[in-house]
Amino acid sequence: MGVDMSSNPPTKDFFASPALSLSLAGIFRGAGATAAAAAGSVEVEEGDEGSGGGGGSSKREETVEISSENSGPARSRSEDDLLEHDDDEDDGDKSKKKKRKKYHRHTAEQIREMEALFKESPHPDEKQRQQLGKQLGLDPRQVKFWFQNRRTQIKAIQERHENSLFKQELEKLREENKTLRETIKKACCSNCGIGMATTTRVGSVTTEEQQLRIENAKLKAEVDKLRTAIGKYPPGPGAASTSSCSAGNDPENRSSLEFYTGIFGLEKSRIMDVVNQAMEELKKMAMAGEPLWVRSVETGREILNYDEYVKEFCVDQNSSNNARPKRSIEASRETRVVFFDLPRLVQGFMDVNQWKEMFPCIISKAATVDVICHGDAPNKNGAIQLMFAELQMLTPLVPTREVYFVRYSKQLSAEQWAIVDVSIDKVEENIDASLVKCRKRPSGCIIEDKSNGHCKVTWVEHLECQKSTVHNLYRTVVTSGLAFGARHWMATLQLQCERLVFFMATNVPTKDSTGVATLAGRKSILKLAQRMTQSFCHAIGASSYHTWNKVSSKTGEDIRVSSRKNLNDPGEPQGVIVCAVCSVWLPVSPNLLFDFLRDEARRNEWDIMSTEGPAQSIANLAKGQGRGNAVTIQTMKSKENSMWVLQDSCTNAFESMVVFAPVDITGMQSVITGCDSSNIAILPSGFSILPDGLESRPLVITSRQEKSNDTEGGSLLTMAFQILTNGSPNAKLTRESVESVNTLISCTLRNIKTSLQCEDG
Repeated sequence: MGVDMSSNPPTKDFFASPALSLSLAGIFRGAGATAAAAAGSVEVEEGDEGSGGGGGSSKREETVEISSENSGPARSRSEDDLLEHDDDEDDGDKSKKKKRKKYHRHTAEQIREMEALFKESPHPDEKQRQQLGKQLGLDPRQVKFWFQNRRTQIKAIQERHENSLFKQELEKLREENKTLRETIKKACCSNCGIGMATTTRVGSVTTEEQQLRIENAKLKAEVDKLRTAIGKYPPGPGAASTSSCSAGNDPENRSSLEFYTGIFGLEKSRIMDVVNQAMEELKKMAMAGEPLWVRSVETGREILNYDEYVKEFCVDQNSSNNARPKRSIEASRETRVVFFDLPRLVQGFMDVNQWKEMFPCIISKAATVDVICHGDAPNKNGAIQLMFAELQMLTPLVPTREVYFVRYSKQLSAEQWAIVDVSIDKVEENIDASLVKCRKRPSGCIIEDKSNGHCKVTWVEHLECQKSTVHNLYRTVVTSGLAFGARHWMATLQLQCERLVFFMATNVPTKDSTGVATLAGRKSILKLAQRMTQSFCHAIGASSYHTWNKVSSKTGEDIRVSSRKNLNDPGEPQGVIVCAVCSVWLPVSPNLLFDFLRDEARRNEWDIMSTEGPAQSIANLAKGQGRGNAVTIQTMKSKENSMWVLQDSCTNAFESMVVFAPVDITGMQSVITGCDSSNIAILPSGFSILPDGLESRPLVITSRQEKSNDTEGGSLLTMAFQILTNGSPNAKLTRESVESVNTLISCTLRNIKTSLQCEDG
């Protein structure tokens, strides 16, 4: 019998993956700072080394690369508390009793040298141990046991954190189980009475039951795995926190400040100092004018005078440059008015799931690693949480940016709030150097409440990124700071706020809602279109979710292809799905290209599936102030039959998108009447359009100017097509499937170039 999850409260989806699990686990590798006294100042010389968890068997150890320069001096307890135990028993006692463990105290210099070697080689060979022992005046066996204990400490802490991710995945499975149960029980739609799942359709019920059995099997496996892991690694003695930020003594609700003291090497007061200092810097950066910010004559954008910034905030450039690889600074500021009330906007930033939904084209995945302080209820004033985010562009050609940061929300006055993000050095020093390619200097936004539900938002984005290779097409956009700058964030926020306002509106003008008779139908269609666009954004980026393979198209362009299997997600067709993406430059303005691709009257000029004349619009729903922000339902005829297409087009000051997907006519008719759209299977394709960077100028002014090569104005077009190649999830990807999407991309691109008369672009 399955596991009954019906009594569990619903939780929002959490993007957990093995890659993310390992990335987040890197934060906690630095917890060796807490255990450095045990691994560094105390070593086991005699006794059962297998009891340490890593010294007995090399098969149970894993090589872990860490950066732990500060883990030596930052000890959790004084070395004076550790006493040497000399074995003074006589020979008779030694033969009767188990030999005691002998403890040795290492000096700070010895620990520092061993930590330096540990960063380079966690598994030193005999020659290295002898050389280090001779240098430090230690026996090679002492060095051997120190390294064994150090590896064991790191492995245990890493697995504890993976256990927390397992728990979140278990909650996700519980919610899916509950959803499936409710789907079976639902006999018909409450709005229109159309049957959704009847008991007479034995085949469909059998399928639902089979899915439940699969889900329950997964749940059982996860529960068994958690029980084993928790039994092997019980909570440490510092688990019960007595901090003022704690939600109680229950281990599930306790504050993490004691744990953070070990990880960061920082006390609560020090964490508060860091976020308060970041808050003050954000307020100055948001409010200051010249000479800190200078407005560009060519583009009208504000540019940070970095030399003035260094003077104002006393930035130590020498220590930063010596400690880290060569990095570039990206700084930008943007101010706009959004139509949204302040409390809901603050809540959207502090809830990681709402934050991801608000910026689907920028955030590929995000997680609240832990809550340091819950803040004052109900508005969470003073809340502090450690977060992780993977930032993307809508193309696989631009690498994602992974960033760890602390987010702090504070009410400045009755009408003003501030949200600040800042990366903490102590966290980053305990993450693998390969992961720390981007960090946040004090960034965030100042939100000021205006009348009639409007808010004025001043956004400051200040990043320090390791220089990396970027594809030629996107080099100008990325290196100029536009790709991940304040303008992009603000334009997306403004567009999403408009979408929510139009979604909740009850007095929509007739011209903004044609073809749909009821508000319930309008909301249902807009909700389905939003899910479609989010799925599209999630499918085409360079996130670690996907493995992209490069193939050449028939017209010479590079195409990236990936595949995935959908087993039980009702929002997509079940089976093997192939996604093909191609990014090109076209000598056409972004506005002209966007209007061409979204126009149903010209769809047959580029869509190879529309062969019998222009498409016809069945419904047109506005979802924003701009004329291009709309959701339409189109019908078009092919040689075999007619089909319906759902299209979501949106445009803002930074980018434009046209996302579409064929839909089942019967299912879409029920959605138009107001039925629930969550079970409509949809597989989106579409286009992303960016300016090619003609406006780009450096977003930071320094005394040493760098050369910039501006390109001719045009558009960066990314087209993506997803197709279901096989209805069986057990099927394998075939060469014919790859050829099909290759042909689809090549023909569509050729048609677009022909229609816009840019074959030579």
